[in-house]
Amino acid sequence: MAIIAPSLLSADFTRMGEEVREIESAGAKVLHIDIMDGHFVPNLTFGYSMVKALRPLTDMVFDVHLMMTDPIDYIEDFAKAGADVITVHTECDSDLNECIDLIHKCGKKAGLSVKPKTAPEVLFNYLDRLEHILIMTVEPGFGGQSMMPECLAKIAPIKAECAARELRIPVMIDGGVNAANVRTAAEAGADMMVAGNAVFGAADRAEAFRRLSERSEI
Repeated sequence: MAIIAPSLLSADFTRMGEEVREIESAGAKVLHIDIMDGHFVPNLTFGYSMVKALRPLTDMVFDVHLMMTDPIDYIEDFAKAGADVITVHTECDSDLNECIDLIHKCGKKAGLSVKPKTAPEVLFNYLDRLEHILIMTVEPGFGGQSMMPECLAKIAPIKAECAARELRIPVMIDGGVNAANVRTAAEAGADMMVAGNAVFGAADRAEAFRRLSERSEI
């Protein structure tokens, strides 16, 4: 069974605390938090103050996804705010090794993400230093998009390379996950899946989360 990580981006912004408590009560262990800078992607979302405000409310793992041009300038702030996993994009302008070093220095798990048009092999030079891999299955920057199923083909070569090096790094997908495709994604090898509208867009968040979790079991 894959781990379903509800995405805060799709939550009701007028009742964030209640939304977080509700999905944790449903069984969610990971909360995905998209940070957009309005430059790397065209939209703006949350800052580290939001992470800090939510941290006392839950024991869920905070999976913070920095969709930023220069994430290295903000890693320490998000680490102090309560992030557990911090992921930066291979396509960003910051030095990736320096980002990974700083994330580890802050005592957090480091992840790298690739956009749909980026080859998975770009990750290979960093695998020995990572605890998390994120494959975008939509173009980052907007919620509510349909999954690009061809992106699932990236999972196999990444897992094969990890196996060859005797590494166990969870591979997460992000974008367009719903009840209709969650099993296909699990069969492709996804260990974790970000789900935004498929959870927070449902009238019953808890039932939507449980349904996705059950359908991801293979």
